[in-house]
Amino acid sequence: MRNKTLWGVALVALLFVGGASSVQALGLSEYQEQVDAIVIEDVDLQQVPDGRHFGTYDTNLVSAEVAVTVLNNRIHNIEILRHATGRGSSGEGVKDRVIEAQSLDVDTIARATASSKIILKAIEVALTDAKAQ
Repeated sequence: MRNKTLWGVALVALLFVGGASSVQALGLSEYQEQVDAIVIEDVDLQQVPDGRHFGTYDTNLVSAEVAVTVLNNRIHNIEILRHATGRGSSGEGVKDRVIEAQSLDVDTIARATASSKIILKAIEVALTDAKAQ
């Protein structure tokens, strides 16, 4: 009788873990679709006023909040205020590429493509919102 109970518990645990994996896979699939759909538009820095501008971008699993300092129509600094990520912290290096290129049209960081794109989108939001003010 004890063996049947143990097998029953093991079966329930296996079903639970399998179900959780399916739910997680579905969440990852949706997340990947969100990331793939991100389009980064370059921003005309001539239209962005001087100052410190804030932007955020959030997906199911990764989000970023940045502060972009613009002076004389040039990006002088990008601070990553918050970057909620699993393994993509190296994506934060994309900010240096943006400053060097003075453009959002830069390559993402290898093995941190999603984080790079989300950070780039947060920078775009900061610059675009600043332009609208």
